[in-house]
Amino acid sequence: MKKWLIPVIILAVIAIASYSWVKGFYNTAIQLNENVSESWGNVQTAYQRRSDLIGNLVNTVKGAADFERETLTQVIEARAKATSVQIDPANITPEQLTQFNQVQGGLSGALKSLLVTVERYPDLKANQNFLKLQDELASTENQILTARTRFNEATKPFNNHVKKFPNSILAGIFDFGGKPYFDAEVGAENAPEVKFDFGKNE
Repeated sequence: MKKWLIPVIILAVIAIASYSWVKGFYNTAIQLNENVSESWGNVQTAYQRRSDLIGNLVNTVKGAADFERETLTQVIEARAKATSVQIDPANITPEQLTQFNQVQGGLSGALKSLLVTVERYPDLKANQNFLKLQDELASTENQILTARTRFNEATKPFNNHVKKFPNSILAGIFDFGGKPYFDAEVGAENAPEVKFDFGKNE
């Protein structure tokens, strides 16, 4: 074998190995990123369902005599803020997720105030629409928790893939940054229960 072939072969082997590494990293990163995007879509769907149900809830309780308009206004405003925050899962940042959590937490607080106020109107307990919304809201809160958990589960393998050395080198080249996890909302330890307890003291 001619001596000049040896470095050529070595370079060819290195080139093939490098190509395989880059290709494997990139394709896996794309697949994991798509999983994160899908999980984020499920999170948004769950929150959108809650937003829709809250809109229906507000419309249902509006008919109650002398119902506190200020409470309804607070819920409506909090709902508008929550739906105004749009996040691109491909470029999600910790700051964006914090903002998202804050506005959703604000909506949870406003909803809690609404539900506490509603308990002073026992006539609503006979409203079938209201009772149905009660069940659907409880179910939706569970869906939100599940969607957030699955988003974190999808985020972990992506972060592991792009942050570990030597993949982190390629991640910088291809602009695959790590993604933030969902933390608990502020005051989540006192999360509102969708609970209606009418007429116990009547």
